[in-house]
Amino acid sequence: MENPGYSKEEIELLKAECEEEGNNFVLIEDSEDEEELDDEGDYAHFQFVGMHEGKEVIYDAIMSTLSFHHSSLLYEEAEKKVKKIHKDFLAYEDRPSNYVVNVEAEELMEEFIEEMEDEETIKVAEFVDKEMDFEFGIGLDIALNIEEITFDDIEQFIEDFNAGKLKLDPTLYSFKNGFDED
Repeated sequence: MENPGYSKEEIELLKAECEEEGNNFVLIEDSEDEEELDDEGDYAHFQFVGMHEGKEVIYDAIMSTLSFHHSSLLYEEAEKKVKKIHKDFLAYEDRPSNYVVNVEAEELMEEFIEEMEDEETIKVAEFVDKEMDFEFGIGLDIALNIEEITFDDIEQFIEDFNAGKLKLDPTLYSFKNGFDED
């Protein structure tokens, strides 16, 4: 089956939608009540038209702040550590509605995250990863060292990306997000 993100019809539809919205991209709602950028400005899912091997294609992009990417990696690493100790521990996204929270495991998660933050165990740099075997066009996973993602940030990224002028910061960063103490 051919990838519809390379079809002239889909590309023209996306261009028309971009023009109608007055942007060089269209936001993708990942849930019914998600109309704009996420509340925190941590990530955005959008599509835009760009070039690949001399032909137009649709890019399906997820952009996150570098801080958000760092937090996700910390969380994943802490989950792995907790699962080694608490075999019945389920990741938040895998929990059924009747899941009984293991308070000890949750506290351990927080401890591991705080410890890794303090020790700067995980460091991240800006990146753009292309996924060529994506189901619709070409997938992009993007993390930029910005406070929050705005429409202007997305438009600037697309302009730079499409012009071949995108410069990523190779510096490794570590972030401290901290937990709210009750």
